[in-house]
Amino acid sequence: MNEIQHNQNVISVVIPAYNEEESIESLQRELVSVLSLMGKTFEIIWVDDGSTDRTYDRLAAFSPITIIRFRRQFGQTAALDAGIKQAAGEYIVTMDGDGQNDPADIPRLVEALERESFDLIAGWRKERKDPLMKKLSSRAAAFARRIILRDGIHDSGCTLKIYKRECFDNVNLTGEMHRFIPALLATRGFKVGEIVVNHRPRTRGKTKYTWSRGIKGLLDMIAVFFWRVYANRPLHFFGGAGVALIALSFVAGFAAVYEKFALGIDLSNNFLATLSIFGVLTGLQLFVAGLLADMVAKIYSAHGQKQSYVIKDVSVL
Repeated sequence: MNEIQHNQNVISVVIPAYNEEESIESLQRELVSVLSLMGKTFEIIWVDDGSTDRTYDRLAAFSPITIIRFRRQFGQTAALDAGIKQAAGEYIVTMDGDGQNDPADIPRLVEALERESFDLIAGWRKERKDPLMKKLSSRAAAFARRIILRDGIHDSGCTLKIYKRECFDNVNLTGEMHRFIPALLATRGFKVGEIVVNHRPRTRGKTKYTWSRGIKGLLDMIAVFFWRVYANRPLHFFGGAGVALIALSFVAGFAAVYEKFALGIDLSNNFLATLSIFGVLTGLQLFVAGLLADMVAKIYSAHGQKQSYVIKDVSVL
C-alpha cells in the first residue's frame, strides 16, 4: 500500500463489508449527503472483505469512494485495519456496512471529539434494534468485558466510533480485536469517551454474527487483558507463576521429608514427594517460557507485526 499523506481537514469514514450488496447503495448515499453538509473534506473508504456477491460491482458504481478489495475473506478486524491504514484524515470514523449505524450521528461524534479532551469517542447503542438472541449474547459479552477488561465502555461491540489519527500510529489490529480497540488504546494512554448513538434495525441482507464469533471474541478479550497487563513484561507473569510453584513444591518436599523421618512413610509412595518433583519441573518450564516470551515481546516491539491479510487492489473513484 502506498504511503498515505495525512490531512487535518479530512474526515475519513472506513466501512468493512462482506456480502452487503443490498445495503451499500442507500448507506453510501446517506454518507455523502451527511458529510457534504459538514463543511469538511471527506473520504469514504469501503473495504470489500472477499465478498462472493456483487458488493464490489455495486461499490464501483459510486463516487467519491475508495475501495480496498481483499483476495479472500480475512474478517472485520483485518478490514478495519486495512481501511485505517489507507485513511488520510485527521479524524477516522468507523462503522458497519449493514446500514444499522446511522450516518447522521457522525457530526455529533466529530463535535464531541473536538469539544472534549478525548482521543476517541465510542458509540453506545443504548436502544438496540437486534433480535432477542443477539441482544442477550451482546449483554453477556458486555458483562464479561466489564469483569475482565474494565474499560468503562458500555457497548464496545458498536463499530461506530471516531478516532484521532494518532491513535493508530504503530498499531496493527488482528483476530477479533476490533471490539476491544478502546481497551487497547486506553492501555497506550489515550483518553476514551462515549456517546449514545442511534441504532437502526437491519432491513437488508443477513447478519454475519454467529456463536463462533462470540467464542473468538471471548478469547480475544482474554488476550487483550494479558496484553494490557503483561505485554511489556511477560516474564513477570510466567516467571512469577513458576517461582511461586517452585516455592510451593519445596514446601511439599520438606513435608514429605518430615513424614519420611518422623512418621516412617516411604517417599516412593508419598503423594507430597511426587507433587514436589512435578511442581519443580513445571515451575522451571514456566520460568523458561517467561524468558522466551520476554524475548519475543522485545523482538515484536523492535520489528512490528506483518499484516495478516492480502489486498487485491485499491480503487479511488
